[in-house]
Order: sequence, then C-alpha cells, then structure tokens
Amino acid sequence: MKSLLPYMEHQKFDDALDKVVATDPRFDRAAYLFLRDALDYTLKPRKKAPGQPGHVSGAQLLEGLRQHALKTFGPMVPTVFEYWGIRGTEDFGAIVFNLVEVGILGKTETDSIEDFKGAYSFHDAFVAPFLPRRISAPARKIIIDSPAEELN
Repeated sequence: MKSLLPYMEHQKFDDALDKVVATDPRFDRAAYLFLRDALDYTLKPRKKAPGQPGHVSGAQLLEGLRQHALKTFGPMVPTVFEYWGIRGTEDFGAIVFNLVEVGILGKTETDSIEDFKGAYSFHDAFVAPFLPRRISAPARKIIIDSPAEELN
C-alpha cells in the first residue's frame, strides 16, 4: 500500500483544488500548485535542521514564495502572477486560507489572513532585482571641439 500513498495524497489535493477553484475562481489553478511548491521550498531547509517546527508563518511563507518565484520565473514573475490573478501578497493569503478551508493546509490560532497584507510590493520584490544599477561615478563631459583622447 505504500506505493499508493503519494497518489492518494495527490488525488486528495487535486479533488480539494477542484472544489476551491469552483468556489473561488479569482485565481488560476496554477497559482495553487505554485503555492504548494513554494511551501515545499520554504520547508526544505527546516526539514534538514532538527528541532525546527514544520509550521511557517505568513511572513516566512511570503519570503519563500518570493525566493522560489525569482528562481523559477526570473523577470517574468509579474507577468506570470498577473496571468494567475495574483496582484499582491494578500492574494497569497487568500489562496492559503482557501486551502485551509478545505483541509489541505493547517493554521494555528495566531495565523491570520492579515499576515499577508502589504508584506512587500511586487515592484520591490520582483521588478527591482532586474533593473539596471545606477553608475555611481559621474559621466565625463565630452567637449565636441576637442581632439579625441586615447583610451588607456
């Protein structure tokens, strides 16, 4: 029976996801799958460290989501998230709590959807890392009437 367990867990997730997407169609199914992958990414270092709790806070999950999104999609993160219906960190909170409602994810008494509101701007998290950096040295002024200088 061990070999059927991953399939059964996957089927349970798929069935629950069907129910969630039918109830709340704001977000593409792929957004839920990405959140699950990002949660695994966030938990991975904790599994290696003994004594680390298996539960992550909203802030920890959002940081894991940010890192995983940058590694997975690079500068296309805003485009992908927009396509999925995700426009801010609070949307990830809605996705998490949709999964809590169907029993796929758990929460503690201190967990709140408010933990996901305004945690970071998508521009700062997903656009700014790919913008060209400003040159700190001032540009040399070139005088047109002067002879060309030899580069060293």
